Amino acid sequence: MSTDSTTARSTGSGATAPELDPVNATRVTEHLFEQGWSDGLPLVPATPESVAAFLDHTSRDEDEIVARLPQLGRTATVRDVATHAVMAGCRPEYLPVVLAAWDALSAERSALGGGWQSTSGPAPLVVVNGPIRAELGINSTGGVLGPGFRANATIPRAIGLTVRNSFGIVPHALEQATQGLPGRWTMGLGEDEEHSPWEPLSVDGGMAPGENTVSVMLVRTCEFVDNRHFHDPHQVLLDFADTIQRAGSWIFRHSAVGIVMNPDHARVLAEAGMSKQDVREWLVERAGRTEAELARVGKSLNHLPAGPFEPDHVHPVFADASPASLPIVVAGSPNAAMSMVVRVFSTWSGQSFPIR
Repeated sequence: MSTDSTTARSTGSGATAPELDPVNATRVTEHLFEQGWSDGLPLVPATPESVAAFLDHTSRDEDEIVARLPQLGRTATVRDVATHAVMAGCRPEYLPVVLAAWDALSAERSALGGGWQSTSGPAPLVVVNGPIRAELGINSTGGVLGPGFRANATIPRAIGLTVRNSFGIVPHALEQATQGLPGRWTMGLGEDEEHSPWEPLSVDGGMAPGENTVSVMLVRTCEFVDNRHFHDPHQVLLDFADTIQRAGSWIFRHSAVGIVMNPDHARVLAEAGMSKQDVREWLVERAGRTEAELARVGKSLNHLPAGPFEPDHVHPVFADASPASLPIVVAGSPNAAMSMVVRVFSTWSGQSFPIR
């Protein structure tokens, strides 16, 4: 067989494969890097034809502004978002999900303020609900936050490229992340509605069951809760509470914390008669640290207007038991009882948005 990369080859079905030119492809890749448009990984070149193919998947006007950063007076249109979706490696049919993610981000106070420039370097966690998960191949089960799934990885990446190129938020300049988050532009998942005993996150966000929706929250980090040897469902909840109230993440009076809950953990709690809201209220009631415990690690809250506090005064992690303070998503594989606590930057808006 010829090794000439420019030689057309039969696909075996009578059709002819398109000619490939890796030399020029490498030149294009390097050119895109040189322009400063990349997030550090290779980009797919966006052409008028490829952008038009993406725009064919939405009825929204290409000049409609869908992304905003008011403090800098910068915006991005549907066409801008489509261009970055091409560059991120999305398929054309992903564009409505990317646009819905921007609708959701437009309701996030932190995304409209200093979130993209925060020292925390928070990541947008994109959660998709509805039948579109299967249609687009969005992973909801094993390895849900890991690599290997195009839609899960490229939809958040399209957001990141828009933030970089349309808003001008780049590292060592307007972006001020101290260390950053490894998953800054790769955190996307589908909720495993089929194995969840509870209503999906989209219902918590005000949508009807079965609708194709997107929810987005900015998160600062994520931490495993690996509990597969419990004998009582409350041991699992106590393990969640212990992780949630960790002092290292405590920087405000109250925090919002999400859980990406393993289907097996969710099943055990549901079989114990607990609804999702029951779980939320149980954790909100118990997650907290005393003033003495926080002071011991240099995080006294005596500077608050309500202070000073007695050493045994308990500071609750959560302001309330709403989904905005404690969003719960069921996803992952039931092959091991491992869940994930995610540290929400500020709070979730509590709103899910339809995929149009």
